[in-house]
Amino acid sequence: MTDTKTIKVGLLGLGTVGTGVYKLIGRRSEEMQQKTGAALEIKKILVHNMKKVRQGVDQNLLTDQWKEIIEDDEIQIVIEVMGGIEPAKTMIIEALKAGKNVVSANKDLIAEYGKELYDAAKEGSADFLFEAAVAGGIPIIRPLKQCLEGNQIDEIMGIVNGTTNYILTKMFEDGMDFTEALAKATELGYAEADPTADVEGLDAGRKVAIMATSAFHSQVKFSDVYTEGITKITAADVNYAKEMGNVIKLIGIARNTSNGIEAGVYPMMIDKKHPLATVRDSFNAVFVHGDAVGDTMFYGRGAGELPTASAVVGDVMDVTRNIVWNCTGRIGWSAYKELPIKEFADVKNRFFIRMQVSNEPGVLAAIAKVFGDHKVSIERVIQEQAKAAKAELVIGTSAVKEYHLQDALEELKEMPIVSEISSIIREY
Repeated sequence: MTDTKTIKVGLLGLGTVGTGVYKLIGRRSEEMQQKTGAALEIKKILVHNMKKVRQGVDQNLLTDQWKEIIEDDEIQIVIEVMGGIEPAKTMIIEALKAGKNVVSANKDLIAEYGKELYDAAKEGSADFLFEAAVAGGIPIIRPLKQCLEGNQIDEIMGIVNGTTNYILTKMFEDGMDFTEALAKATELGYAEADPTADVEGLDAGRKVAIMATSAFHSQVKFSDVYTEGITKITAADVNYAKEMGNVIKLIGIARNTSNGIEAGVYPMMIDKKHPLATVRDSFNAVFVHGDAVGDTMFYGRGAGELPTASAVVGDVMDVTRNIVWNCTGRIGWSAYKELPIKEFADVKNRFFIRMQVSNEPGVLAAIAKVFGDHKVSIERVIQEQAKAAKAELVIGTSAVKEYHLQDALEELKEMPIVSEISSIIREY
């Protein structure tokens, strides 16, 4: 190919993902030119600390001045891998309004301000792509927005946080408790020094919001997603799950129902025969159901330097083609509907409930009456005597609205015969 143009890139951030993007663009530069019709050149890299030595990176590319990128007319693509809300939000909006195309991996920002970012992209007739914001190297946003566009998608569910999946895998397979498994995940670099966003379901919640918006064509913000983490899962819960032929996974789930969109992240017991039950360690998987395609599953590495860089660079190549063919901005904000978000209290789920009760006649009947009074139907009961005066009672319910179950549990907590509600886990 002769007279190939060169497209200049500004990279914001040189942490784990930024370094992976730098490496991958360098590694694939010749192929990119053949595949997209243009050569790519990273012209500037925005960093916070100019004094830090970064092995394998051309130090002449580094800058700590945003204006060197935003005011450079040669730079047509900005890659944002800094994370966080600010200054990333301001920089992305400024870049898009200036007509620069943006590729981002920033789930925190996109989950809450997606429409605002797309509005800026429309104003600048620019591309805004974010495949890397969900499930690392697994392609899921582009399939939802393009490949599966002919479907009415009614459910997305998946494992979209590698840290929690690794922890739960270790609890199930190696008999570790939560604290021990978290320590191992931290040692291997799967968990951050502050693991709150992972273990409390916040990271997965942001990804669910982004996927639901893309799939259902109606805006779902992170604040619309119910989140519950895995910190309360115990060895006893794991053992009961095994006995019942289940595993426990932190599942992100979104459903498009006739009464509104349901969106949540929480630990869930799923049958060990379900495809998601076999997703181990730090791997991710997303299950999508569409009316035409049926069930599809996307599986792979959900995080890491090069898997996430793979998604970023794929978006960069897509933008490059659009620049070559002069058609940037062709896929904009797709949430053209305004569907209601269902209150989580009205969502129906099946439940596994483990409680400590008095070991005496009439206890089970009294507890069953409370559940019945609150429209909670019991499917199974397991009772194990723990001590002379106490017994452990495990109850499995039929699908019930969340608020009915919570009302029943509140009443049970006030009863002298119930000393503790030990676990409440949803079942798929």
